[in-house]
Formats: sequence, structure tokens, C-alpha cells
Amino acid sequence: MTNNFDQKNYIYQKNRHKDLSLFTEPDLALFSTKIGGNTLLSDNVKNLNRLQHLLFAHGKYALLVIIQAMDAGGKDGITKHVFAGLNPLCCKVKSFKAPSIEELAHDYLWRCAKELPERGMIGIFNRSYFEEVIIVRVHSGILEKQNIPNFSQALHKGNSLWKRRFEEINNFEKYLFNNGIIPIKIFLNISKEEQKHRFLARINKTSKNWKFNNGDIDERKYWDKYMACYNDLFKNTSTHYAPWHIVPANNKLFARLIVSEIVINKLNELKLHYPKMNSTKLEQLLQAKKTLENE
Repeated sequence: MTNNFDQKNYIYQKNRHKDLSLFTEPDLALFSTKIGGNTLLSDNVKNLNRLQHLLFAHGKYALLVIIQAMDAGGKDGITKHVFAGLNPLCCKVKSFKAPSIEELAHDYLWRCAKELPERGMIGIFNRSYFEEVIIVRVHSGILEKQNIPNFSQALHKGNSLWKRRFEEINNFEKYLFNNGIIPIKIFLNISKEEQKHRFLARINKTSKNWKFNNGDIDERKYWDKYMACYNDLFKNTSTHYAPWHIVPANNKLFARLIVSEIVINKLNELKLHYPKMNSTKLEQLLQAKKTLENE
């Protein structure tokens, strides 16, 4: 697949992605059969395992993979299938739900900032601080619990609250990038019809009943508002150091392949290598070898 994959096709472009509903179906030419797609994904999982080991040994960078999507968009599946081969000692997964009382007592970036991966590690955020310019924008009542200074004035004065948060998020990600924590931002783009299909599958299949939430049906009423908020988010927070990747996700296997390719490409761009041994260290290694062999 690597030979046919061009990451630029998935990086947010204002003109191309203005109507997200036109970018939900996969380009199945990238793999001819489901068996072929699974083989490609398996190869990529093995490659990620190799690159993760190199990332850890190199020790100067961390990856922060941020996965956003509408409900049933495939976030859990990406974590399970794309990152299945990673060493859990060098990987950190965090799923962000509704904020706790403690989290609400802090600034809105705090709960994500404290979960950032150390250098050498891959961090995976299932949802993230971007909820603070998406769901709280659709349901403004949530904001009232955050005790924001001058809340009403900021909210109603020409959308200044959102503009301010976009700027703060961009500055935060620039800070991360400058310090070797590389954000990879993924939006799994499913259609409203595909979401309906997945919800029905959760209802009709006993083993999936536990995944269904009645609140998800209520949220479908706000689909168009969510799409407008996401479009504004991409327009204002897709930067050269932390671009948004819009991944057509109606086909789960295709989405997993694309995400794996994006992460592999980024790791390759970092020019990772194993630490070089200086003369003193090499001498110590030779001495240790000699000692062991003479036992």
C-alpha cells in the first residue's frame, strides 16, 4: 500500500473538505480484497512495532496520536487494530469522557496535559482537548460548569471564546512540537447513514448491546451543527506542525490502513536511529564481553 499512499491526500484542505459528507467513502483501489487489506494492515502493525522500538531507543521524540470522530466513528477499533502490536510499556492510551469535578476545577487543557507521553513513547488520545471546541460549542450549557471568567461576554462577543481557544490550542501544540512531542491529529469521517447502520448493529447484535447509549440517538439531532463546528475547528487548528488528517471511515479496514500509514510516515520522517556508542562505551562493551566469555 505504501507505494500507492500519498499522505497529502488526507491532510485538511479548506476547499476540498468544506463539505465533509463528500469525503466519507474509501478509495478501495488501494487494496483489491478484504484479505489483501488485512495482510497490508498486519504488515503495517509489524512495522509500527519495529519503529516504536526505534522511537524508544532514540529517546528524543514522542508521538501524540489524537483520534476524533462522531459516535460510532471507529475510534476504539483504530486503537485496537492499528496499535495492537505495540509494546504496552512504551505506549499510553487515554480515553476522555465527561470531565470530573476535579478536572472542571482546572483549566480545560489540564486533564490532557497531564496525560502526555514521555519521550520515546506513543500516546493515544481517544477524544481530547478538542472536545472543548466541539461538544461544548454544540451544548453551551456545559461551559457554565467551567467557571470561566467573563464567560457570557466572551461567549457572545463575536465568537471570541472559540477564537481564543483555537489560538491557545495552536500555541499548546506548537509548544509540544518544539519539545519533541509530535501531534498526529486524526478525524475519522463517517456519514450520518453509516452511523445509523452501526447503531443498528449494536442494537441487533447481543454481543454489542453494551456499546449502545441512548444518548447517542439524541446527539444525532445535532449532526449538522457538529459538522459545522468540526469544519471551523479544522480551518482554525490545522497547522504545518500539527495538521489535521481527514480519513474517510465508512469502511473500517480502509480507515485503519490509512491511520497506520500516517503514523508510519511520521515516524519515518523523524529519521530515528539507535544511539551511537562513543569510544568509552564501546570499550566497556568489549570488556564486558570478554568478562562474560571468560567465566
